[in-house]
Amino acid sequence: MHTAITIDALKVLDAIDRKGSFAGAANELFRVPSAISYTVQKLEEDLNVAIYDRTGHRARLTPAGRYLLEEGRTLLEAAENLAHTTRQVAQGWETRLRIGFNSLLPAECLFPAIREFYELGVPVDVQIVEEVFAGTWDALQSRRVDLIIGADNFSKPAGNYTTQSLGDMPFVFAVAADHPLADAEAPLSEDEISRYPAAVAADTSRSLPPGHAGIFHRQRTLTVANIDQKIAIQVAGLGVGWLPRARISAELKEGKLVIKEVQESRQPIKLQLARHAEDQGKALMWFWDRLSAEGAVSDWLTS
Repeated sequence: MHTAITIDALKVLDAIDRKGSFAGAANELFRVPSAISYTVQKLEEDLNVAIYDRTGHRARLTPAGRYLLEEGRTLLEAAENLAHTTRQVAQGWETRLRIGFNSLLPAECLFPAIREFYELGVPVDVQIVEEVFAGTWDALQSRRVDLIIGADNFSKPAGNYTTQSLGDMPFVFAVAADHPLADAEAPLSEDEISRYPAAVAADTSRSLPPGHAGIFHRQRTLTVANIDQKIAIQVAGLGVGWLPRARISAELKEGKLVIKEVQESRQPIKLQLARHAEDQGKALMWFWDRLSAEGAVSDWLTS
């Protein structure tokens, strides 16, 4: 499909507008003035549109010409970005990196690494995606994300993955300070807990079998989208359940939640970084090395 509008013609219009004259544009583009005039005239003929009004002492853009210039600058910027990202890809940098994180961890655990990455000055778009339970592995398997932080050790699907241990995340059974179970002195039994709704964060897995840890038989559930919402409904006394100890330190300190002993304890979950073994993009590997460093994420598991 042929179009009269070329990148070169748009560059000429842009230069004329910025420099204020055909002669100024010619100097900037290292061309003779007649070449600039010819480019504009040819564009007008091909489009059958007057781009400049030449009735006055000085040629001025017509409304159609102004529209072409403004929209054309968008195309010029897109062309420049395309050229830049093409060179970027040729050098091994991705144009976008998608990082999935387990809802058990706060998004803030990624902020220091992202801040340092931005300081590199590499124009890679970074996307953060929250996943719950098996949703972390599901997102990596289906390539909705390129890297996952906080993948558990029991939902891993078949495939060629590289993993790095982050450590163990301990859980506590917590209820609101004014909840009926808050005053119980003995370790809570399944029968006692089952009288109240369990606060549940919905698994975001689309194809892998979903998980649902810590729910007792015959217990009603109140399901929300993530761990932050699960914490909120437990603080409100609308549900009970297991929570990552590190995520509720403030609520415990302020007395909004209390920890209760239960007859059937829950073991810590081992969390890890994971990526497809064959993926070796520069941005991916930079984040892999940064997040694998001691304390980068592991400190968020028990703080």
